[in-house]
Amino acid sequence: MGARQTVGRRRVIAAAAGLAAGGVVAGCSGSPAVAPPPTAPPTAPPTDDQAGSAAAHPTAAGSTGTELGPASDVPVGGGRVFENLEVVVTQPVAGRFVGLTAVCTHTGCIVDKVADGLIECPCHGSRYRLDGTVARGPAPRALPARPVTVVDGSIRLS
Repeated sequence: MGARQTVGRRRVIAAAAGLAAGGVVAGCSGSPAVAPPPTAPPTAPPTDDQAGSAAAHPTAAGSTGTELGPASDVPVGGGRVFENLEVVVTQPVAGRFVGLTAVCTHTGCIVDKVADGLIECPCHGSRYRLDGTVARGPAPRALPARPVTVVDGSIRLS
Protein backbone atom coordinates (compact mmCIF):
# COMPACT_ATOMS: atom_id res chain seq x y z
CA MET A 1 0.00 0.00 0.00
CA GLY A 2 1.11 3.58 -0.65
CA ALA A 3 1.61 6.28 1.96
CA ARG A 4 -1.49 8.05 3.15
CA GLN A 5 -1.68 11.63 1.91
CA THR A 6 -3.63 14.39 3.62
CA VAL A 7 -5.43 16.89 1.42
CA GLY A 8 -6.31 20.30 2.87
CA ARG A 9 -9.68 22.03 2.71
CA ARG A 10 -8.45 24.74 0.32
CA ARG A 11 -7.11 22.14 -2.14
CA VAL A 12 -10.43 20.26 -2.10
CA ILE A 13 -12.33 23.51 -2.73
CA ALA A 14 -9.96 24.48 -5.54
CA ALA A 15 -10.32 21.05 -7.16
CA ALA A 16 -14.11 21.24 -6.89
CA ALA A 17 -14.08 24.69 -8.49
CA GLY A 18 -11.95 23.32 -11.33
CA LEU A 19 -14.40 20.46 -11.85
CA ALA A 20 -17.39 22.81 -11.85
CA ALA A 21 -15.68 25.00 -14.43
CA GLY A 22 -14.89 22.02 -16.66
CA GLY A 23 -11.19 22.34 -15.90
CA VAL A 24 -8.42 19.78 -15.58
CA VAL A 25 -7.45 18.39 -12.20
CA ALA A 26 -4.91 15.78 -11.20
CA GLY A 27 -6.35 12.35 -10.50
CA CYS A 28 -5.27 10.03 -7.69
CA SER A 29 -2.80 8.30 -10.01
CA GLY A 30 -1.17 11.63 -10.79
CA SER A 31 -2.45 11.70 -14.37
CA PRO A 32 -4.74 14.54 -15.41
CA ALA A 33 -8.44 13.87 -15.67
CA VAL A 34 -10.78 16.11 -17.63
CA ALA A 35 -13.97 16.90 -15.77
CA PRO A 36 -17.22 16.75 -17.71
CA PRO A 37 -19.12 20.00 -18.13
CA PRO A 38 -21.83 20.65 -15.55
CA THR A 39 -25.12 19.02 -16.46
CA ALA A 40 -27.46 20.93 -14.19
CA PRO A 41 -27.95 24.70 -14.01
CA PRO A 42 -26.61 26.42 -10.91
CA THR A 43 -28.94 26.34 -7.95
CA ALA A 44 -30.34 29.40 -6.24
CA PRO A 45 -28.50 30.67 -3.17
CA PRO A 46 -29.79 29.23 0.13
CA THR A 47 -32.47 31.07 2.03
CA ASP A 48 -31.75 32.46 5.49
CA ASP A 49 -33.30 29.32 7.02
CA GLN A 50 -31.14 27.03 4.87
CA ALA A 51 -27.90 28.97 5.28
CA GLY A 52 -28.00 29.40 9.04
CA SER A 53 -27.39 32.54 11.03
CA ALA A 54 -23.58 32.51 10.66
CA ALA A 55 -23.63 32.85 6.87
CA ALA A 56 -22.85 36.22 5.33
CA HIS A 57 -25.50 37.58 2.98
CA PRO A 58 -25.13 39.91 -0.01
CA THR A 59 -26.26 43.42 0.72
CA ALA A 60 -29.33 45.03 -0.75
CA ALA A 61 -29.21 46.56 -4.22
CA GLY A 62 -27.56 49.97 -4.21
CA SER A 63 -25.33 49.28 -1.21
CA THR A 64 -21.75 48.07 -1.34
CA GLY A 65 -20.09 44.97 -0.04
CA THR A 66 -21.17 41.83 1.74
CA GLU A 67 -22.74 42.09 5.17
CA LEU A 68 -20.74 40.14 7.76
CA GLY A 69 -22.77 40.90 10.87
CA PRO A 70 -23.32 43.44 13.61
CA ALA A 71 -20.33 45.51 14.68
CA SER A 72 -21.36 44.74 18.27
CA ASP A 73 -20.28 41.10 17.66
CA VAL A 74 -16.63 42.21 17.42
CA PRO A 75 -15.33 43.02 20.91
CA VAL A 76 -12.94 45.89 21.60
CA GLY A 77 -9.46 44.37 21.95
CA GLY A 78 -10.60 41.23 20.12
CA GLY A 79 -12.09 40.02 16.88
CA ARG A 80 -14.26 37.55 15.05
CA VAL A 81 -13.44 35.07 12.28
CA PHE A 82 -15.88 34.76 9.36
CA GLU A 83 -14.56 31.43 8.07
CA ASN A 84 -17.03 31.13 5.17
CA LEU A 85 -15.56 34.28 3.57
CA GLU A 86 -12.01 33.71 4.87
CA VAL A 87 -11.91 37.04 6.67
CA VAL A 88 -11.23 38.08 10.25
CA VAL A 89 -12.38 41.43 11.64
CA THR A 90 -10.73 42.92 14.71
CA GLN A 91 -11.40 46.01 16.81
CA PRO A 92 -8.05 47.00 18.34
CA VAL A 93 -9.56 50.16 19.88
CA ALA A 94 -13.18 51.23 20.22
CA GLY A 95 -14.66 52.16 16.85
CA ARG A 96 -11.68 51.09 14.70
CA PHE A 97 -12.40 47.92 12.72
CA VAL A 98 -9.66 46.11 10.82
CA GLY A 99 -10.39 43.53 8.12
CA LEU A 100 -7.75 40.89 7.38
CA THR A 101 -7.56 37.70 5.39
CA ALA A 102 -8.18 34.64 7.57
CA VAL A 103 -5.65 32.64 5.52
CA CYS A 104 -2.46 32.05 7.52
CA THR A 105 0.67 33.15 5.66
CA HIS A 106 2.54 30.02 6.76
CA THR A 107 0.76 27.14 4.98
CA GLY A 108 -2.66 28.58 4.11
CA CYS A 109 -4.69 27.24 7.02
CA ILE A 110 -7.68 29.29 8.13
CA VAL A 111 -7.20 31.09 11.43
CA ASP A 112 -9.90 29.89 13.80
CA LYS A 113 -10.19 32.32 16.70
CA VAL A 114 -9.20 35.56 18.33
CA ALA A 115 -8.24 35.21 21.99
CA ASP A 116 -6.25 37.32 24.45
CA GLY A 117 -5.68 39.99 21.81
CA LEU A 118 -4.18 37.55 19.26
CA ILE A 119 -5.47 35.93 16.08
CA GLU A 120 -4.67 32.21 16.30
CA CYS A 121 -3.89 29.67 13.59
CA PRO A 122 -4.64 26.10 14.68
CA CYS A 123 -2.22 24.36 12.31
CA HIS A 124 1.27 25.27 13.48
CA GLY A 125 0.78 27.81 16.26
CA SER A 126 1.23 31.08 14.38
CA ARG A 127 -0.20 34.10 16.20
CA TYR A 128 -0.99 37.53 14.79
CA ARG A 129 -1.66 40.84 16.50
CA LEU A 130 -5.02 42.55 15.95
CA ASP A 131 -3.48 44.62 13.12
CA GLY A 132 -2.38 41.41 11.35
CA THR A 133 1.35 41.64 12.08
CA VAL A 134 3.10 38.45 13.18
CA ALA A 135 3.36 38.05 16.95
CA ARG A 136 4.74 34.48 16.81
CA GLY A 137 5.78 32.30 13.87
CA PRO A 138 6.23 30.18 11.92
CA ALA A 139 4.14 32.62 9.82
CA PRO A 140 6.62 34.54 7.64
CA ARG A 141 4.58 37.72 7.12
CA ALA A 142 1.51 39.68 8.23
CA LEU A 143 -2.06 38.85 7.26
CA PRO A 144 -3.03 40.94 4.21
CA ALA A 145 -5.74 43.55 4.69
CA ARG A 146 -9.34 43.04 3.54
CA PRO A 147 -11.37 46.26 3.28
CA VAL A 148 -14.26 46.51 5.73
CA THR A 149 -16.62 49.34 6.64
CA VAL A 150 -19.30 49.79 9.26
CA VAL A 151 -22.65 51.00 7.89
CA ASP A 152 -25.61 51.48 10.23
CA GLY A 153 -23.97 49.28 12.88
CA SER A 154 -23.24 46.45 10.42
CA ILE A 155 -19.80 45.33 9.22
CA ARG A 156 -19.49 45.07 5.45
CA LEU A 157 -16.72 43.44 3.47
CA SER A 158 -16.01 45.62 0.43
